[in-house]
Amino acid sequence: MTQRKKYWVLGVAMLVAGAVRMPFEQQLTADVKKEKLLSPKLEIGTGEKLGQTFYAVSLGGLRTLIATFLNLRAYGYFENQKWADVADTYDLIVDLAPRTRYYWDAGAWHLSNNASSHYINDSKLPTLRRKILWKSYIQAGRAFLERGIKNNPEHPLLYERLGHLLADPYRIQAFGDSAEAYEASYAAFMAALDTGGARSYTKRAALYSLARVPGREKEALDLLLEIKVESKSLPPSALTLHYVLEFKRNPERPVLELVDEVFPSRKVSYAIFSKIWLRNREQFPMDGVAKAIGLLELELGISEDKSVLKQTLPPGIDSEEYFR
Repeated sequence: MTQRKKYWVLGVAMLVAGAVRMPFEQQLTADVKKEKLLSPKLEIGTGEKLGQTFYAVSLGGLRTLIATFLNLRAYGYFENQKWADVADTYDLIVDLAPRTRYYWDAGAWHLSNNASSHYINDSKLPTLRRKILWKSYIQAGRAFLERGIKNNPEHPLLYERLGHLLADPYRIQAFGDSAEAYEASYAAFMAALDTGGARSYTKRAALYSLARVPGREKEALDLLLEIKVESKSLPPSALTLHYVLEFKRNPERPVLELVDEVFPSRKVSYAIFSKIWLRNREQFPMDGVAKAIGLLELELGISEDKSVLKQTLPPGIDSEEYFR
């Protein structure tokens, strides 16, 4: 056999071997990616941002280390209130380490809380500009969290963070404008619960969101009773929701009878009702609360001029609505 013919045979053999191995290797690669044992390829944009470091990082071994140093850089940008640099750096960090949930959490916090608070309180900017920047950074933080959830769909922390952001009365207050924000918050909490790793608070936070979705009061009450069985006690806000949801289910029921069923004592119920009535920044439903306060004040001998009902009402609420 001539030397040329030998090379030709060897070449054909290699092609055949490659064709045989290809399906096996493709399946193996797919399985490794499915189990998240293989980091995704770096995007071209990431390479441009990293410069020469890209070639070392793309090998995989240095990606986590570089992400750690970039996180320190992002903190420096945060201290100097360079919010665009903070956003760009965290975009690069999560490209390098998409499975490190801390980076998604920290990046979203800087955008939706720190940056938005900075701009809404920046008296050097015109009012309209302040509001635009405040809103845009809240939305950027939300989008960042949603990207994090897509990369870490099994972990409850990011769902919890998203749920908190959607229900935060100091942010966009979407729950006052549309029930859709509560639906999204509740769905995020429920998805976290489905993973089996959610904290006990997560379930209660789901209740708080669900209770503010019109037409889903029965689901909220069922969830509340489930939480009560599991925890054997409820915090003041949940106790008030228990009363409100039961009242909405049967508004003809004697109010003080319901108070006795829900609260450990009438004095305790009055203290809780009073505090929530005056503070209700979360804008929980308050059906039947004014009736309970009025009856409790009569029983406890509280004069009309000192009545909680004569003090400041929750924002945007007409007192007549509470006495129907």
